[in-house]
Amino acid sequence: MGKIKIIEHITLDGVIQAPGGPNEDGDYPHRGWAVPHADPAGGEAIVAAQGEVFDLLLGRRTYDIFSGFWPKAPKSPMADRLNAATKYVATHRPDSLEWGPVEDLGPDVVEGIRRIKAKNGPDVIVWGSSTLTPVLLEHGLADEVLLLVFPVLLGTGKRFFSDKAPPRELALVGTKAVSSGVIISTYMPSGPLRTGSYADPA
Repeated sequence: MGKIKIIEHITLDGVIQAPGGPNEDGDYPHRGWAVPHADPAGGEAIVAAQGEVFDLLLGRRTYDIFSGFWPKAPKSPMADRLNAATKYVATHRPDSLEWGPVEDLGPDVVEGIRRIKAKNGPDVIVWGSSTLTPVLLEHGLADEVLLLVFPVLLGTGKRFFSDKAPPRELALVGTKAVSSGVIISTYMPSGPLRTGSYADPA
């Protein structure tokens, strides 16, 4: 199959919650924090990373947020691609999944993701889904991580790298800064964490 790619809007202090608008994700007080820093180059980077055909891997909360917006969004290439994608969802309530095409990952999320990786299909994109990203990194299931880092500090909110994320190294394979101050960096997981010590000064 294609790659599993994690794409995140993230603040300097690691928050990924509710970047896209005032109605996103309940009563979080800083909803829409990414919008003032929107930049065409950021959108181009996302489109390039996703490709024209892709599927989605989502936690249930992110799925519900997306399903409340994209089926009713104005017609656009992005909306068409997201609506057409197969959505693989981590959920305990599979009977309530209405935005399709959709499949639940089953009771064992790791095995469900491995089942997806075994398919002959397109790249699978992960948005948001802070409960899934540590699982992907821990089990070596993520192939690429694209971070759009915004010049914002929020202090509170769901974080991309939670305490559950295992020690790992990521190799930087591309980066650029855009005029709004957003830094777009692409990483590939490169193995377990290495440690050492600096040599004593002469």
